Amino acid sequence: MSILWTIVIGFLAGVIAKFITPGSNEPSGFILTTILGIVGAFVATWLGQALGWYQAGQGAGLIGAVVGAIIVLVIWGMIAGRRQTAL
Repeated sequence: MSILWTIVIGFLAGVIAKFITPGSNEPSGFILTTILGIVGAFVATWLGQALGWYQAGQGAGLIGAVVGAIIVLVIWGMIAGRRQTAL
């Protein structure tokens, strides 16, 4: 059940991050949005543990996952923007 909950939170975080962060270089589709949110949750958990905000066993919540997904989305946009200008 924990994996299913992570996928649901990841999807919600990905959708919220896509609405907050404008841009044409963002990934589209259900699967990429879910992956974006899940990776964002992992990024937020890692950053939170590195900064001492979360304990070793704790994970980021919805807000942390959204912040992490925004970070991942901005990085994605910078990489995708460079690839389009190079081609």
